[in-house]
Amino acid sequence: MHRDNGFLPPEHPMLSLVRITPDLVLNFKEFTCDFYMIGLKDVKAGHWLYGRTKFDHDKGSMVFWKPRQIIEIKNLEFEEDGFILLFHEDFLLGNSLQGEIQQYSFFDYETNEALHLSPKEEKVMRALYESIALEYANNQDEYSKDIILANVNSLLRYSERFYKRQFINRKNLTGKTVTAFTKSLEKYINEDRLTKDGLPSVAEMAAQLQMSPRYLSNLLKIETGKTTQELIHIALIAVAKNKLRTGNENVSEIAFELGFENLSYFAKLFKKETGSSPKDFKNHLLN
Repeated sequence: MHRDNGFLPPEHPMLSLVRITPDLVLNFKEFTCDFYMIGLKDVKAGHWLYGRTKFDHDKGSMVFWKPRQIIEIKNLEFEEDGFILLFHEDFLLGNSLQGEIQQYSFFDYETNEALHLSPKEEKVMRALYESIALEYANNQDEYSKDIILANVNSLLRYSERFYKRQFINRKNLTGKTVTAFTKSLEKYINEDRLTKDGLPSVAEMAAQLQMSPRYLSNLLKIETGKTTQELIHIALIAVAKNKLRTGNENVSEIAFELGFENLSYFAKLFKKETGSSPKDFKNHLLN
């Protein structure tokens, strides 16, 4: 990336900071790498491909990449100053962030699910970047890595906080997503796809709504208090309860109709949602 854009070599083999300016034009040939990348930008024009999804530069101001995703950038121009921070996954070795970074689901979001920062939030992010840049420019010593990663960790924590604010502030959008998700799930059930195709996966439901699985789950969690998987289970148990009330099928037949290949898994899930086993539930109705 440095070579293709005529940048000076990075100061550290596992860490790179690129300061974005309005006169900068970025070009990356299609590549994949073992680096995490965090970008704060205001894109004016250009082609940006990440994970085979084209980036919409009218949406969001902060994006996150994870290792081994395909990235391609052509003639990317910017409206104002920003930054790109890159750090190799091995740079995290020996630091608590090595395990903690997996919890940040926004690394699995698509580019059209970027973080929209308010002016105050952007100041926070820029200040953290400047702290990293200051340490990066100093002579490296035994404290440098920990200081840099402490600021990276803060940047990620603030990102998670700001994403939650974004979900809350966009409740109109979130409410539409909950409605669309419910309709999509009902359609899946009503078309008898459970018997033919089995249980609907989170990935499939997200694809129908043109979202990444983790973004959909986080958005639904804010609005309903439940993840995508939990909402799928609740809907299926509601259908099961209705079948137990009105049908003549036994528990195993109902489980099969709902796409459960494992009867014990169905019974465990049913008890978790209702407080009783399917058999006890049906017996109670009969009595």
